[in-house]
Formats: sequence, C-alpha cells, structure tokens
Amino acid sequence: MTNRPEGQTLLQIETGSVRADVDRNTGVLRRLVLTAGDREIEALHTAPWASEAREAELSELAPVERALAGDFFCAPFGSNDVEPGPIHGPTANTPWRLLSAGDGTLEMELDQQVLGATVQKSVRLGHAAPVLCQQHRIQGGAGRLPVAHHPMVHMAAGGTFSTSAKRLAMSPEVPLEPGRNRLACPARTEDLSAFPAANGSTVDLHRLPIADGCEDFVLLVEAAGNPLGWSAVVRDAEDDVVLVLRDPKTLPVTMLWHSNGGRDYAPWDGRHRGVLGIEDGCAPGAGGHSAALGPNAVSAVGVPDALDLAPGKVHRIAHAIVAFPRPEGWRRVTDVSLSNDQLKVTDVSGGVLTFDSDPAFSAVGF
Repeated sequence: MTNRPEGQTLLQIETGSVRADVDRNTGVLRRLVLTAGDREIEALHTAPWASEAREAELSELAPVERALAGDFFCAPFGSNDVEPGPIHGPTANTPWRLLSAGDGTLEMELDQQVLGATVQKSVRLGHAAPVLCQQHRIQGGAGRLPVAHHPMVHMAAGGTFSTSAKRLAMSPEVPLEPGRNRLACPARTEDLSAFPAANGSTVDLHRLPIADGCEDFVLLVEAAGNPLGWSAVVRDAEDDVVLVLRDPKTLPVTMLWHSNGGRDYAPWDGRHRGVLGIEDGCAPGAGGHSAALGPNAVSAVGVPDALDLAPGKVHRIAHAIVAFPRPEGWRRVTDVSLSNDQLKVTDVSGGVLTFDSDPAFSAVGF
C-alpha cells in the first residue's frame, strides 16, 4: 500500500493481476488495472480535467466532480437536497478513515455519518479472477436513503452494451441537458433495442455511443427473480470486455449515463466523450434525494427507490467490476452467472469463458 502526493492521498492495493487506487479523501476508486498475459486493461474512465490546474473553473464543483474518475459510492445518489451537501453525498466527497489493509484488501469507514448511519467500505481484489469486489455496510440511522455505485467506462471508438433481463427502461421527465438529449423525455419501453428517441424515431441502447454530442440518462428496472444483476460492455478499440456485477435484491435499478460531448461549458468543454456510467442503485433516478421521499416513477412500478434506515439495522451492498481481453469472435455478452464463487461469461457467438472460484466474491456478499 502506498500514498502518492498528487493532491489526493491514494491508497494502492494489489494482487498478482489486479491493482487499484482508492482516494482516502473521498472514497473514490480512482484507478483499476487488470492484467491478463501481457495486457493491462484500464477498466475505468478518468475525466480530461481531473489532473488540470484550473482552480477558477473547478472551485465551484464538488470534490467528486473536480477529479471525476473511476467508481464511487453515492449516499445519497444525485442531488444532496435533504441534508444539504455536495452531489452524491459525503460518501463520494469527504474523508474515509483507514481501518486495515492487507493482501489486496482495504477496510475503511466514512469519517462522518449519513442520516445518522455509519458507513463502512470493504475492497477485495481477486487472485483467481480479474475482479475488484466491494461491499458497503450502512448501519443504523433514520430516514430514507437512495444509494448507487457510479463506475464509468470509456470507449475510444464505441462498443456494445448488454445486460441481465430488464422489465422496463425509462428516461427522466426532464433531460440532463435540454436540447442535447438523444432520448425522448419522458419515455419508457420494455425493448432496449427500440427506446423512443427525441426526434420520433428509436434508439438501440445496445449500440454505443447512442449519439454524438449527447448527454442522456435512462433507468433500467431489473426483471423479478434474477439471481445476479450484470452489465457488460464489449469495447471495440480496446478489444476487451468490462463487466459490472451487483446483487439485484439491494440494487434493483441500473441507471445509464451516456456522456458523449453534450456539455460545452467548463470544464467539460465538449471533450467528455465516449463515456458510459453504469450506475447500479436503489434510487428514484436522476431526481436526487428528495425525490425518494415522495411518489416517483420508480416507486410507481413497485420497485424500492431508497434504503430504509433504522437503529440497529444493517444494509450490505455488494458490487464488482471485472475486465478481460475480448476472446476471438466475441461480439455481445448474453449471460453472466456466479456459482460457488466461479464466474461464467457467455457470448452471443456461443463462446464461454469461465474463471476459477475466487473468494473475493463471497467476502463481500455475492
């Protein structure tokens, strides 16, 4: 484990094939590198301004946005408008205390409470599988708390998106950036290959990017009974596959943020391109914390939109990121399963890739 003097204090953990940097000042997973043979895969995105000295333009942003990168745990997800604070809450913007570090492991605790709850983070790197597993434990407190992970994947030249079975996809009432949205708002469909478009046509959410110069948000509701929630991106130029896994019982929705040059103002400057946020959560969508305190589109379809906190109650949230080189002939992942800590991935071509059992999965609650 090392500390690096780059403005943030980074804790680095590694195993033989995985290494990760976690920012103890914000809890952000800033970098994830997975090694397979002679290839190193950078699984997560870093915004172009993250290392720039532009204090005047960045000073008004929340810490998580000033150095936007990787994955972070949001509590609350979105606008922090109940207990006022920075976007995505203290879990993505304020210091974490290091409890312990070992062989590819970290244990941390958020310095402050969220709605009176204590939040702890466990990170486990795989030894037999190219995976980073996380668990967040939220104990005690009172009130309703929407939460989500926020991993971001960058594609230099597009790719293909696929996911575990979904019962519904919906866009928000108001676009993230009015006039720069490719998707109609509001809209919904059960067919991810034909989402209603702003121009009256349809958009295939499986093909990335969905448009040039766009900022779009779409929420996917998991189909009932799925044992494992997963999202997969086959990246064309990078020639690899990135998987995001989670327990759908605690994180029943997947919120996709399509960011491809649709923000022209600083520090975005039209250069934040080819990015897909795969934001698995228990949340009402893009509306922020206050939206979870009343009727919303997610609760209207009978899906939990927040965690219910209570004294003595513990919520455990499991999440994992996997990446590996694309096997020859692979085009689109069609199935992902996890049994006895063994991961199996299937492609539309019929190809199957199986990773040896790795205790990182069970260590965080999969």
